[in-house]
Amino acid sequence: MERDERAGTRPGGPLSGLRVVDFSELAPGPFLTRCLRDLGAEVDKVERPGRDGAFTTHPGTYQVLNDGKRIHALDLKRPAGLEAAEALVAEADVLVEGFRPGVMTRLGLGFDQLSARHPGLVYVSISGFGQDGSLSRVPGHDLNYLAASGMLSLMGGLDDPPSLGVGVPIGDLLGSMYALSATLTALLQRNETGLGRHLDVSITDCLMHGMNMVLGQLQADRRASLGECREAVFTRPAYGVFETSDGEYVSIAALEEHFWQRLVAALGLEVSDLGLESRLDRLRGTREINGRIAEAVRALAAKDVIDLLEAADVPVMRVTAPLELAGSTQARDRGLFTATGEDGLGYVRFPVRLEG
Repeated sequence: MERDERAGTRPGGPLSGLRVVDFSELAPGPFLTRCLRDLGAEVDKVERPGRDGAFTTHPGTYQVLNDGKRIHALDLKRPAGLEAAEALVAEADVLVEGFRPGVMTRLGLGFDQLSARHPGLVYVSISGFGQDGSLSRVPGHDLNYLAASGMLSLMGGLDDPPSLGVGVPIGDLLGSMYALSATLTALLQRNETGLGRHLDVSITDCLMHGMNMVLGQLQADRRASLGECREAVFTRPAYGVFETSDGEYVSIAALEEHFWQRLVAALGLEVSDLGLESRLDRLRGTREINGRIAEAVRALAAKDVIDLLEAADVPVMRVTAPLELAGSTQARDRGLFTATGEDGLGYVRFPVRLEG
């Protein structure tokens, strides 16, 4: 059975003419092919007859991630289903799959099997732990990959144990973004060689790569224990989320000296008794500083805080709730939102403008 989800999508784009066949389910693979579709590629999504698991558990997410794709319900364990899948692959430039290592090969759709017949195929395998290694066949989800990568150990708060502190699956998201950049790189190389590649995208490896943002400094600072590492990343004076008098929340990020001085003046903070002669002094006084900022902000409505700090050129932003995004200034000014063709669910288009 085939269903066309392309109603309401805009044709064209830099990847117009590129054919993608997507065997993946849930989030990482479909988010990758969502991006490829937004950039103009034609995407055929192969699903088992019982549908992608996300269709049942998160139908709204499923619609957003798969809007504009042709959906094919195929039983890959039956000759007719496998034949139909191979026909899609024969026309494809890119194949995306998210099974555990070995599953596609057992179905006769592994990279070595297909590349012999289709040498230009870029074959993208997205998995939790990669195609080899002792963890390659271990089951997992976003939370487990965050734990294995070290990133979960730096989530939560300074006085809390490690905990999942982000409401979106950032492991799945980051894995998809690395897969996107690698896919485009492989396609560029194919222009020169005529040959595709097998891209082994491990979500855990991608998260570990993201840890480079802190690994160097933690080593340079001789941070040894987990507690010391958490203290290092969470100790940020004048940097946090603060509640206002009307129950809203604002983010303030006055890290640099000039922003700090402006913040003190704008809020009328009394900090002379804290002995803050340098940034190092401010680091030592983080709790007291942030406590005094919280007290000052709590006495004002959100709009007043924002007006005050914007006038002083201090980084400040109201915390926007998910369902407020479509009407937000940023989304409206940048034309970020579009909608699914089936139920009109709003979602953000590919965010990078390609101009010129």
